[in-house]
Amino acid sequence: MHTSRVVVITGGASGIGRETCLKFAREGDRVVVADYNETGGQETVQLIKNAGGEAVFIRVDVSKQQEVEKLVDKAVEIYDGIDVMFNNAGIGGAGPVLTQNMDLYHRTININQHGVAYGIMAAGNKMKDLGIKGVIINTASVFGFLASPGTFAYHATKGAVIMMSKSAALELSPYGIRVVAVAPGAVDTPIIQGFKDNGLLNKMRANVMGGELTKPESVANTVYLISLKDAEAINGSVVMADQGYASFK
Repeated sequence: MHTSRVVVITGGASGIGRETCLKFAREGDRVVVADYNETGGQETVQLIKNAGGEAVFIRVDVSKQQEVEKLVDKAVEIYDGIDVMFNNAGIGGAGPVLTQNMDLYHRTININQHGVAYGIMAAGNKMKDLGIKGVIINTASVFGFLASPGTFAYHATKGAVIMMSKSAALELSPYGIRVVAVAPGAVDTPIIQGFKDNGLLNKMRANVMGGELTKPESVANTVYLISLKDAEAINGSVVMADQGYASFK
């Protein structure tokens, strides 16, 4: 029988984050929906409650370490623990390497890379202190392995997420804490839809088995499976959730 867990999910206002919140809630877990977008985050909470689940919203800017630490502290205060941390919040890239918008470059690094690092540290410390053998899952991307034009900063951050996950898994394993990265491919989210203008969206479709973008709920199901005790052999790994996207390249 499934025991209700406490799950913190950043980027829970839309896309993969929202669908993952809904998935964990349907399975009986208590969900902390975290996002900078309060309207979207509250909508996710309402969807969960409408379906009979339990959730709260906490506004967070993951680019600020103190806010991420407060998020984890608040989750523990509300639900008396933290079993799963899904560091999922992210934004798109900052343009071609020679014409970088430097403000956007730094914002991408701060959210996609530093935000994940802060989440790993905050959740890892809290799980260790509470003696919880939890799971930290981080959203990487096939673009942590594969290059494409016009997304220089995005590639840098997703490559960093992959190596941070491996490094953290090694250091946290003595405490029974797993760290795993999940690497989606071409998922039908607002970030991917933003690639319409440069033609990259059609190229992505052509490189997906079946020719259609992956649904966010499919990635959510993958994240849920990784979180289960039955998946305890998966640690320090990158789980590809890309419908073969990387295989075509």
